[in-house]
Amino acid sequence: MPSSANTRMGTRGRLLCAAIGAAWLAVASLAGAADGLRVVATSSGTGVAVSAVASIRAPQELIWKTLTDYEHLAEFIPGIRHSQVIGRRGSAAIVQQDGQAGILFFTYPIKVVVESAEYPPHTITIRVLSGNLKQLEGRYLLERGIGEDDYILRWHGIIEPEITLPAFITVPLMRSNIEDQFVGMVHEIERRNLRRRPAESGNHAIAP
Repeated sequence: MPSSANTRMGTRGRLLCAAIGAAWLAVASLAGAADGLRVVATSSGTGVAVSAVASIRAPQELIWKTLTDYEHLAEFIPGIRHSQVIGRRGSAAIVQQDGQAGILFFTYPIKVVVESAEYPPHTITIRVLSGNLKQLEGRYLLERGIGEDDYILRWHGIIEPEITLPAFITVPLMRSNIEDQFVGMVHEIERRNLRRRPAESGNHAIAP
């Protein structure tokens, strides 16, 4: 007959699996929150590969300025508490950031220095220089869509926390984190574009 301790451990295991399953469902439901948003996360060696894509309607210059607005990322990107440019290396910004990734009851603090290399107007590559991530290699890619101000924003990267965690935690954790940040970026681009339109309409109205 199983001991009460084993029974409790089994119950806890089932609850943990159920919670992670609920997390997967929550993350999947968020994937349709933004226009054309898709997020895919898979195990990749000891890390997690995450790809995200969304359709955006805004001028290319505005999109680029938002992507590279490092000093204000904490104002509109979930999970980032602090973001500061601490140096430059040619076309690359050296950015110090801290925040956290979380899903349900589990949170993982993140404190890193990253290099964000800018190749305007289409590509930004990001890699970790120091901090508590073993791996962070990724890039934003901006592609022109069909219309004049129609663009497709893509992110692809590999992330690995410093501590070793099972894949059934790291995959939904990193997917949820990247998705939240990606949606936050898209929403800020849309917000800035909406704010720009009334100003332009007002300028046209008073023009001689």
